[in-house]
Amino acid sequence: MIKYDLTCAHGHAFEGWFASMGDYDDQKESGLLSCPECGSGSVEKAIMAPAVRSSGRRAAIAAAIRSEIAQNCDDVGKNFAQEARAMHEGEKPARGIYGQATARQARDMLADGIPALPLPAALDPKRAKDKLN
Repeated sequence: MIKYDLTCAHGHAFEGWFASMGDYDDQKESGLLSCPECGSGSVEKAIMAPAVRSSGRRAAIAAAIRSEIAQNCDDVGKNFAQEARAMHEGEKPARGIYGQATARQARDMLADGIPALPLPAALDPKRAKDKLN
């Protein structure tokens, strides 16, 4: 996992976690990155100092996040886009969900103002707890 400090065109700063260095570029090219504060799709990496952490600490943090997601969110599988849209439109009660969406579904949700973020594979509750690659 790689963490980048990101900024949008409006100066909002936030973090993004990516499976690899190329993952940021892929998500940016696909239009999947947006500012969580204002929704701007104009997102760039900010200058930052590298963080050095042991892989054991990263594995423990990822395991804790996976556990939190598994205990407090519903896996809606390939129905993620439909469920997120139904909650956004008030047709279903709001709750934490995770699942899969196509790139087009993700772009459509962002365009419609539906809050959703990609879940890095290392944080997926179905993934083996000690594997980060």
